[in-house]
Amino acid sequence: MRGVILAILTMGFSGTVAQILLLREFLITFYGNELSIGIILANWLILEAIGSFFLGKGIDKAKDKLALYLLTTILFSLALPATVYLIRTWKGIVGIIPGEGAGLLMIFLSSFCLLIPTSLSHGALFTYSCKVFSIYSGEDAISIGKVYLYETIGTIIGGVVVTYFFVIYFNSLEVATAVALLNLLVCVFLSKTSKATSPIGTGRQWFLISILLLGLCAFFLFSSKVEELHWLSVEKQWAPQRIVHYENSIYGNVAVTRDGDQYTFFSDGVPIITTPTPDIAAVEEFVHIPMLFHPEPKRVMIISGGAGGVIKELLKYRVEQIDYVELDPLILDVLKRFPSHLTEAELSNPKVRTYFKDGRVFVREARGQYDMVLIGVSSPQDLQTNRLFTKEFFGLVMNILNTRGIVALTLPGSLTYLSDELRDLNASILNTLKAVYPYSRVIPGDGTNLYLASFGLDLGSITAEQLSVRLSSRGVNTQLVSPAYLRYKLHPRWVSWFMRSIDEGSREVNRDFRPISVFYAQSLWNALFSPKVQKAFSRLEKVNIRQIVLVLLALWLSCLFIHFKLRNLSGLSIPFAITSTGLSGMIYDLVLIFGFQSLYGFVFHWIGPLIVAFMAGVAVGSMAMNSFVQRRGAYSYWHGRLRLFMKIEAAMIGYGLVLPPIFFAMNWLMGKPGSFLVIQLVFIVLSILSGILIGAEFPLANKIQLDRFGHAQCGSQFSKTAGLLYGCDLLGGWISGILGAVFLLPVLGLSATCFLVGVIKALSLSLIAVSLRELKPSKV
Repeated sequence: MRGVILAILTMGFSGTVAQILLLREFLITFYGNELSIGIILANWLILEAIGSFFLGKGIDKAKDKLALYLLTTILFSLALPATVYLIRTWKGIVGIIPGEGAGLLMIFLSSFCLLIPTSLSHGALFTYSCKVFSIYSGEDAISIGKVYLYETIGTIIGGVVVTYFFVIYFNSLEVATAVALLNLLVCVFLSKTSKATSPIGTGRQWFLISILLLGLCAFFLFSSKVEELHWLSVEKQWAPQRIVHYENSIYGNVAVTRDGDQYTFFSDGVPIITTPTPDIAAVEEFVHIPMLFHPEPKRVMIISGGAGGVIKELLKYRVEQIDYVELDPLILDVLKRFPSHLTEAELSNPKVRTYFKDGRVFVREARGQYDMVLIGVSSPQDLQTNRLFTKEFFGLVMNILNTRGIVALTLPGSLTYLSDELRDLNASILNTLKAVYPYSRVIPGDGTNLYLASFGLDLGSITAEQLSVRLSSRGVNTQLVSPAYLRYKLHPRWVSWFMRSIDEGSREVNRDFRPISVFYAQSLWNALFSPKVQKAFSRLEKVNIRQIVLVLLALWLSCLFIHFKLRNLSGLSIPFAITSTGLSGMIYDLVLIFGFQSLYGFVFHWIGPLIVAFMAGVAVGSMAMNSFVQRRGAYSYWHGRLRLFMKIEAAMIGYGLVLPPIFFAMNWLMGKPGSFLVIQLVFIVLSILSGILIGAEFPLANKIQLDRFGHAQCGSQFSKTAGLLYGCDLLGGWISGILGAVFLLPVLGLSATCFLVGVIKALSLSLIAVSLRELKPSKV
C-alpha cells in the first residue's frame, strides 16, 4: 500500500514538473504571451482529460493491472525528455527559421502533437491510480478522493521544487531525466514488492525492465551524455545562429548568440540587447528626443532595457543620477560574462544605480522626484508587461515626476498604414495617457511610435527648432539625431496623419482590472502570424457580458426542455458541475494572480506562494470531504451529501461575487501603513478558500455519481466515473485556459469575469436542483 501512495505522490510531483518544464520550453520556442500560454496549457489539460477517460477506463479490462500501470509510467518517463528535445528542434522540423514568429494555428497544432505522449500517459495514470488504490484499500468513491488528495500533495511539492530549485540549477533535459529516474525508481519498488498473489498483478518481468531502464537513465544523467544532448538540442534550436550561452532563472530563459564580435541577448526567445553595436536609430530616438523635450533633465529612471546603449546615450547629458530597474538579475549577470566596452562603461559609471526589482513596485516605493522616466518595454503584450501601461501605473509615475517631468514609452507603429489592430493598440494607450496627464504628444515612426506625457510641461508647444538649439547647447554627440532629423520627425504632417488614422480607433482606457490593451497587442501579434484566423479573433472584442449571459441562458433553457421531455439529462448534471468547477478554479486562480500583480506589479516570488496556498486549500478540502463521504448509512446520508454538494456550488457563486469588492477595497488600502502585510494575508486566505471549495467538491461528486449505480454496479462503473469526472475537471480548465487570460480578463475585466463565473455556477446549481429526483441512487 505504501508503494501505491508513493507512486501517486510521484505522479502529482512529476505532472507539475513536466507541465512547468514544457511550458517554459514552448515559450522560448514560440515566444511568451497569454495567447500562447493559454493554448499550451489548454492542450495539456484536454490531452490529460482524454487520457484519463478514454485510456483510463481500459484498466477495468486489464488482467494484469500492475503491468498496465508500470507500462504507462515508463512511457511517461521516456516521453518527457524526448518531448523537451522535440520542442527545441521543432521549428527546424516544420521549417520555421529562428526569429520567425509562429501563428496561432501553428502553436495550437504543434503543442497538441508534441504533448500527446506525455499528457495522455499522465492523464491515464490518475484513473489507473484510483483503480489500484481501490483494490488495495477495498473502498470505492473514497479511494478517488484519496488519490486526488495525494496527487495534490505531490503537485504542491513539485511546484515548489521546480520553481525554486530545478529551473535555477539545472537545464530542462537534466530535470526531465531526473523526473524519469524518479518514476523508474517507483516502478522498481512497485514491481519488487508485488507478490504472486497480488490482486493487481505480479510485475515480475517489469522489475527487470524497470531495472534496465533505471540503469540507462542513471548513466545518462550522471555522465556527460545529458549535457551533450542538451547542447545539441540548443544548437539545433538556434541554428544557423551561433549560440554561446543558455541559462534559466526563475524569471525566464536568457540566451546569447554571437555573430563575429556582435552579441545578441535573448529573454525567452525575444531579443532584448545587442552589443557592442546596438540599434543606433532605435536607441537614439528613445533617449534623445525625450531628453531634449525636457529643459534640464537631472534625475532619470529606466524601467527595463537600459543596458546596451540607452544608458550610454543618457550619460551624454549632465545627469546627476540614473536609476536602472531590471527584474531579472540573470540578464545583467550574463552581460558581465560577455562584456563589451559599451556595457562595462554603462554599468560601472558612478551615476548609474542598478536595482533588481519589479518596475512597478520600484515606482511605488521610490523616494524623491525624477525629471524623466523611460519605460523600456515596447508593448503591453501580456498581463505582466501591461502593468506598465495602465491608467493606475501612469498615476503612480506622475507622483514621482517633477513639475516638468516627462514619462516616455514606445509602441509598434508605421508611417504608411495602420491596421485595425495597430490603430486600436495605439489609440487605447494614448487614451490612457490623456486620462492621467494634461499634456501628451505622439511622435510617429516607421516601426516605433514614441509617446511623451507630462502634467506640468506643455509638450505640444515645443518645436523642432527648440530641440535643435538644446541639442547644440548641451554638446551632445549623436549619429542619427540632428536638426534636420528632428525637423523631419516632428513635422506636423506625421502627427496629422497619425491622429486621422486612429480617429476611428478604440475609445477604451487601459486599466489594471480591465487590461484591454493586452487584447489589442495579442490581436496585433495574431494578425501578423495567423492572419487566416484573425477576423474571428478580432470579433471577440465586440462581445459583451450581456450577450454571453443571454447565450448561456438560452442553452440552459434548451437543456431544461430536453430534460423534461426526454428525462435523460440527469446523469449529466454532476459532470457538468465538475466541468464548471474546473473552469471556475482556473479562472479564480488567474484572477488572484492577476489581481496581485495589478496591485503590486508582478512580484514573481509571490506567484509561487499563491499557487501553493491554492493547492494547500485543495488538499484541506479534499481531506475534509474524504472524511465526510466515508460515513455510511441510509438514503438520508446520500441526500445529505447531495445537499452539501449544492451548498458548495452556492459557496462558489458567492466567492466569485465578493472577489471584485475585495480587490477594490485592497486598491483603496494601498500605500497605507502596514497595508502590504494585510493584503498579502488577504490573498493567501483567498487562495486557500478557493482551493478548499475546489478540493471539497471532487471527492463528493465521485461518491454521488457512484451512488447512482448502486453497490451492484459500483465496481464496473468505478474507473469510468473516476476518468469521466477527472476529465470534466480538466475540460473546464481547458476552456478557461483558452478564454481566461486571452479574452475574459482583458476584454470583460475582472468584475465581469467573476460575475460570469457566478452565472455559470448558478446554472450548474439549478440543473442539479431540477434533476434532484432522478439523481436518487438505485440502491444504497
